Amino acid sequence: MLKKDIMTNGTYTKIIGTGSYLPPKIIKNSHFLNHRFYDLSSKKLLEKPNEEIIQKFKEITNIEERRYVADDQLTSDIAVFAIKDACKSAEISEESLDFIIIAHNFGDINEGNVRTDILPALANKVKMKLRIKNPACICHDVISGCPGWTQAMIIADAYIKSGFMKRGVVVGADVLSRISDPHDRDSMIYADGAGATIVEAVESDEPTGILSHASRSDSVSYANLLTLGESSNPEFDGNELFIKMAGHKLYIYAINTVPGVVRESIQKAGLDLSDIKKIFIHQANEKMDEAILNGVFKLYREKHIPEGIMPMSIGKLGNSSTGTVPTLLDLVLKGKMDGQEVNPGDHTIFCSVGAGMNINSIVYKW
Repeated sequence: MLKKDIMTNGTYTKIIGTGSYLPPKIIKNSHFLNHRFYDLSSKKLLEKPNEEIIQKFKEITNIEERRYVADDQLTSDIAVFAIKDACKSAEISEESLDFIIIAHNFGDINEGNVRTDILPALANKVKMKLRIKNPACICHDVISGCPGWTQAMIIADAYIKSGFMKRGVVVGADVLSRISDPHDRDSMIYADGAGATIVEAVESDEPTGILSHASRSDSVSYANLLTLGESSNPEFDGNELFIKMAGHKLYIYAINTVPGVVRESIQKAGLDLSDIKKIFIHQANEKMDEAILNGVFKLYREKHIPEGIMPMSIGKLGNSSTGTVPTLLDLVLKGKMDGQEVNPGDHTIFCSVGAGMNINSIVYKW
């Protein structure tokens, strides 16, 4: 395709530092061997042995282990750790931030209690814990399912390109281990983690940083694919609500819909698929992500998928929702993933799909 001019006022949003926090508890699949799993629909105890259930889970998701927070840690705590790491890599003071945007889904949840706490907003708690005194540093949360971090990056881009703000931090942080049903097989997917990016306004005659983005929300037909519901165990003692996912329907929606949004973002940037060096996609399910990648290449009638174009961290880190993409990005940029790197001039994509159902795809030039 012909490359078209990118309309811009010369101000771009660039990532000047990244950070992440990997919680200390390493939870292997063997942790679930003694769980009692029930069917989501019938609420009947599954007859298959857990060894078989876990092996099938591993084959589909490629998850071998995941990270859980320590008993005394909250979502706001791990967000703080990720921000400190990002500020260190950017070589900036936390006091220099004009905004703090925290993408999450459940706020702070104390150990042993699934009640969520988002009062005040997580971003305000984080600012307090960072001891940032500057009142001009604004704070707010973004709750948009797993695409929370990509949605927050789009908001940050709007702040910067409007001239309203010059520098800020965008965080994806979630603690899903405390909101997942121990009697649901899907509980093996969920993990905890946080990633942060420092973004800053730069003036440039050449396109750089965030070049374009595309989004969609399909709520009328698909808002109920991820909900809060009662435990799958009908004998569960308590009124708590847990994450409930219509996994197969979500899978079909994602592989049919995400590729088109990715293509739209590439077209808006005036680029071709061949220009894209890396695709940082939400780490939800490795087979699903591979199917989405195949779908993108089919739209361009491309049969050859470059090796390593889609880094994967899910095998060791699981699905930490809003935390997956910024954490993955930080690990790659800091050389912590074998065979993965990003070089100056590379075009990359940040993409996520999740609750709502919401999809975002961002084209970024390094």
